[in-house]
Amino acid sequence: MEPHPPVVGKVTHHSIELYWDLEKAKRQGPQEQWFRFSVEEEDPKMHTYGIIYTGYATTHVVQGLEPRTLYRFRLKVTSPSGECEYSPAISVSTTREPISSEHLHRAVNVNDEDLLVRILQGGHVKVDVPNKFGFTALMVAAQKGYTSLMLACYAGHLDVVKYLRRHGASWEARDLGGCTALHWAADGGHCKVIQWMIKDGCEVDVVDAGSGWTPLMRVSAVSGNQRVASLLIEAGADVNVKDKDGKTPLMVWYARPWTSLAVCVESRSELIL
Repeated sequence: MEPHPPVVGKVTHHSIELYWDLEKAKRQGPQEQWFRFSVEEEDPKMHTYGIIYTGYATTHVVQGLEPRTLYRFRLKVTSPSGECEYSPAISVSTTREPISSEHLHRAVNVNDEDLLVRILQGGHVKVDVPNKFGFTALMVAAQKGYTSLMLACYAGHLDVVKYLRRHGASWEARDLGGCTALHWAADGGHCKVIQWMIKDGCEVDVVDAGSGWTPLMRVSAVSGNQRVASLLIEAGADVNVKDKDGKTPLMVWYARPWTSLAVCVESRSELIL
């Protein structure tokens, strides 16, 4: 009768515990009369099995595995006379690698906004842990010219935006191009975030240091989001402001393949063209 497959115990992102409890595991008499157990792991490419453990124990922890990866194992039982029986194979996957400060640094280094926001939302990672060069993630972000608040506004995560504001994040912070969090929010197009920012006192007509663009200018030139444009105008955005080239938001808009902003702007103000 073939043995039962090994039972799965504790599973982490890098290890899998296997155990078995067989009548044949009872150790009676000298060791040469004991049954020997081997754990075999399948090679997914070759579909062959290789021994990763052999001995007389009834448990084994497979170490050094990859996160979120499927593995297959089977149990081999060898009798004192040398006869072998194999159990059916079992499949088990390792877990997701837990988020750590290393992931925070990685998110900042490669501009992974989704991962950064997920880390901030989780609240389980210490943000002041330095990398191998002694820099915290915030230091690296500052060197790159953007902040967590800007990324949260762009991604539309209002809960993160509120959290960062409660802990002192400033609307006046700028990236290397002179853009503020409202510029980033305008690019992201998340109206609920923009509404809350304006209510919280964020300046509507803040100008970047590069092109002299306000958030409304960025909508005109980049996203073409009519809802965001309307929201900014209703909050008092100057439709006649000029950038460094002397262009107004409407001029910039007409240079793009959109026209709906013109209707939105013309209904609220006289334009200087």
